[in-house]
Amino acid sequence: MTAGQNTQRPSRFAWLKSVSMVFGLAYGALFITSTLLFLSVIWWSTIGMLEQRTEHSTMLDASALLATWTTTGLGGLAETINMRLAQDLDDDALYLLCSPDGRIIAGNLAHWPSSLQREDTWYTLNVQRDGESNQARLRAWLLPDGYRLLVGRDIRGRAQFQRIFNNILLWTCGVVALLAASGGWAIRAMFRRIIHSINHTTVAITRGDISQRIPLRGAEDELDDVARTINDMLDRICRLMAGVTQVSNNIAHDLRTPITRARAELENAARHARTEDDLRLAIDQAILNLDNVAGICSAMLRVAQIESGVRRSAFSHFDLVPAIQDTIELYDALAEDRGLSLTTSLPAQLPFFGDRTMIQQVVANLLDNAIKFSAPQTCITLSVSLQTVEPPTDSASNQVFRLEIRDRGIGMSAAEMALAPERFFRAEKARTTAGSGLGLTLVQAIVHLHGGTMALADNTPGLVVTLDLPVVAAPPAEDRQSS
Repeated sequence: MTAGQNTQRPSRFAWLKSVSMVFGLAYGALFITSTLLFLSVIWWSTIGMLEQRTEHSTMLDASALLATWTTTGLGGLAETINMRLAQDLDDDALYLLCSPDGRIIAGNLAHWPSSLQREDTWYTLNVQRDGESNQARLRAWLLPDGYRLLVGRDIRGRAQFQRIFNNILLWTCGVVALLAASGGWAIRAMFRRIIHSINHTTVAITRGDISQRIPLRGAEDELDDVARTINDMLDRICRLMAGVTQVSNNIAHDLRTPITRARAELENAARHARTEDDLRLAIDQAILNLDNVAGICSAMLRVAQIESGVRRSAFSHFDLVPAIQDTIELYDALAEDRGLSLTTSLPAQLPFFGDRTMIQQVVANLLDNAIKFSAPQTCITLSVSLQTVEPPTDSASNQVFRLEIRDRGIGMSAAEMALAPERFFRAEKARTTAGSGLGLTLVQAIVHLHGGTMALADNTPGLVVTLDLPVVAAPPAEDRQSS
């Protein structure tokens, strides 16, 4: 096998490293661990409580017997033990009183247990009682003059209960382990289905089927949120791809028209021009058409630069009112020549932070459109005011400069207004008028660069263009650094 053909074979245990298996094992381990902790608490609460009660009753017995020894001596203690055994008040009680040489003085045990050597220590031993070997919980006390006292309880009933209880716990652990394995496997299967669904969709997309979407489970949980987000992303990609295709078609169409005209002018001049003036006229017309091509390319580059944010470094503080007035003066005469009146409403001063040239470009584009598409003997209104709006984010300012331009022209339909900011879009009624379809695209790019918004509305008839530019007290930190 050559180096280029060297491939790494998957490990036979690779399935253990899969995400679905990890989640399944984690669920099973957590389920078993929590159950074992719960059962341990039950065990200690039950068996431990019984053991404490046994030791407590034994200590009460021993305290009473030690008090008897103190008051009545050896004879009184032996008599008390024999009396308790005769009365049989507690069938589980165990007593044994021995002399220093090991002779039994009183009690119900056959002999002193050989393994019981220390005081103050609890023992669980098998002892001989009534000819039977029974499990007992015992404790010894050393009395004066070498006498020894043993007090305890027969715990065979408790031991039997403990065995039954332990068996129940073992069976419970087995059932829990089975449930944990089943649950872990179910979770693994669920994750495998989800991951397989996502993988199937992405594989289909990589093979060219961009219409595929991840199916939602209907659970409205985090997994559905992820699937919905991925589907939204794919929808956005589809729209962008469709936009790229549309823009490419529009570019080809808009560039082909002036280039074809220029070629036709030059070809016509080459065949039919009789004089130098005919050739010059044809060349001038061709240059005009090629300038139109260059203008479209320049506008596209300008939009791309603005949308990338690289032009933000030119932001500065300036008064918005004089900048707008200078632009209005350039178009006032043009509006008058078209039989239009241009009315303005501007405050005395509007301090603003942004790009002065870009703002003037925005006003120029909007006025040019309004003049171009307005009916004669109508009025165009331009107003600027300070407005309070709901901020888009908690950190944004709620103060905006609202620039509004109203005309009484051909207007747009609601569908056309939604598409108007897209590159090279032109309304149906405007196709006979010269233009590139980049005017509102450039306006929106500049407005977004300044953190503002653009809205179009019907003026019945005509169009209302509203721009909201946020009031910024100082440039953002990244802008100061870039500048």
